[in-house]
Amino acid sequence: MNAGEVMSRNPIAVSVETGLAEAVRLMLDHRVSGLPVVDGQVGLVGILTEGDLLRRGEIDTAGRRSRWLDLLATPGRLAGDYVRTHARRVGEIMTRDVVGVAEDAPLAEVVRLMERHRIKRVPVVRDGALVGIVSRADLLRALRRLLVAEAETAADDETIRQHVLAELARAPWAPRGLAVGVENGVVTLDGVILDEKTRRALRVAAENVPGVKAVVDRLAWVEPVSGMIVEAPSDKKS
Repeated sequence: MNAGEVMSRNPIAVSVETGLAEAVRLMLDHRVSGLPVVDGQVGLVGILTEGDLLRRGEIDTAGRRSRWLDLLATPGRLAGDYVRTHARRVGEIMTRDVVGVAEDAPLAEVVRLMERHRIKRVPVVRDGALVGIVSRADLLRALRRLLVAEAETAADDETIRQHVLAELARAPWAPRGLAVGVENGVVTLDGVILDEKTRRALRVAAENVPGVKAVVDRLAWVEPVSGMIVEAPSDKKS
């Protein structure tokens, strides 16, 4: 999936001249943590986030340096800090280094940017113009759609078995030689594992295959050091 498939279209945006009070009202009314900032023909020029509003003189959170740090700071640095904590126009407070993506950007790239820059939303642009935004909520909605669609998928037992085997073949942690059986959508796992953590991973891999109704664990754990064999805790369906 890519950004264009999950993004919220026509996102709420503000201009560089928008007053701070109006911008905050929009964030509260629409329950968003950030607003893209646009400037006429220039397009996307910044983003105003909750983080940009944490340090404010009005609520006495602007913060004060020690006297020694004030002496070391240049007048320009001090003036810039004052603007960020006291200005009332969006363009003077916003974050200017905007991280944006194109519509065809893979979701893996969007998530990587969110994690690297510690941001909650990524604007989507086309030729510099804002066309959408991908937030964490958009990713959750896309995930839910896929989970619901998979849960409603019907498949015959042999198709399910082949999909389970294919998933395990792709997994570097999965032991080879496991026996996989399927009857009426119930997957049975038989074989030997050398790490107890592998048990849960195998069950998750099987559970995630569309059409699987339950998983029966008949795996035996062989402790590598002692050679002790621990049978599956039960044959109950998961």
